[in-house]
Amino acid sequence: MKYMIASDIHGSAYYAHQMVEAFQREQADRLILLGDLLYHGPRNDLPEGYAPKEVIDLLNALKDRIFCVRGNCEAEVDQMVLEFPVLADYALIDLGRNMLFVTHGHVYNEAQLPPLQRGDILLHGHTHVDALVVQEDHIYMNPGSIAMPKEDRPHSYMTLENGLFQWKTLDGTIYRSYQN
Repeated sequence: MKYMIASDIHGSAYYAHQMVEAFQREQADRLILLGDLLYHGPRNDLPEGYAPKEVIDLLNALKDRIFCVRGNCEAEVDQMVLEFPVLADYALIDLGRNMLFVTHGHVYNEAQLPPLQRGDILLHGHTHVDALVVQEDHIYMNPGSIAMPKEDRPHSYMTLENGLFQWKTLDGTIYRSYQN
C-alpha cells in the first residue's frame, strides 16, 4: 500500500490542484490529509487561489481514497459539504512493528505527546514546517504545508511505501527520506 500524506491546504484551489496532480503521479492508494482543508484561519492571509468551493469539489472526487483527521480550522459545517469523514481528532495506522499516530498537531504534538510506545511515529501538520525528528523513544514527522509553508520551506507532501517515508516538493522532487 502506498500513502500520500498532505496537510494544510487552507482553501487554496491553486495548490489543491497541484496536490491532486501529485497524488495521481504518485499512483498512491490513499491520500492521508492532516487537516485544515478549507479555511485559511484568522492568523493567516488568504492563500494563493483561495477558492474553498473548488477545493471541496477536488477532494470529494477522491472521497473513497481519502483518510482525514480534523485540523484546528475544521468545523461541523465542513463535514456537511465534504463527502468523507473529517472530524476525527486522530487515527492510528498499524505499521507492523510500530504505530503511526496521525493527527493535526494543535492538540497532540512534540510538546504535548499522545500515548506512544517506543518506536511509534507521531505524524502531524499544523506548523506548516516539514520535519523529521528521531527521538530516543519515538519519531516525529511533519509533511509541511501544501499551500502555506513557513520558514522558507517548500510546498510539500510525503509518501509512505514499504516503510520508506519521503518528503517531496509538489513537482515530486525528493528532498528527505527515512526508512522505518
